[in-house]
Amino acid sequence: MRRLRPYEILVIIDPRPTDEEVAQLLTRLQENLKELGGETTRVENWGKRRLTHDIKKQREGTYAVFEVSAEPSTIKEFERQLKLNENVLRFLSTRVPVRKKARPAKTGEVLEEVR
Repeated sequence: MRRLRPYEILVIIDPRPTDEEVAQLLTRLQENLKELGGETTRVENWGKRRLTHDIKKQREGTYAVFEVSAEPSTIKEFERQLKLNENVLRFLSTRVPVRKKARPAKTGEVLEEVR
């Protein structure tokens, strides 16, 4: 049984491609992730932003965030593919912690007061 875990992947793309080319790249990355067995929940394009320091002689980058559910091995392979992509300046994958739902209090239950 596969256990998919939630991740956020921040990608900084070279600013030189046009908006249409960036949209095509994001679609291609989304398809690559699906082929690897991941499920993309949402993709947000944050647009061009100034970088804090130059990366590969670029002062700006186009930021995009992927919300993904996948196995750790899938994310590792996707990161390998991102490293090989010339349009990707940097990326950061973060596993999103799953929050457990709080147990509702029973009707007759009294909560203790902490002193």
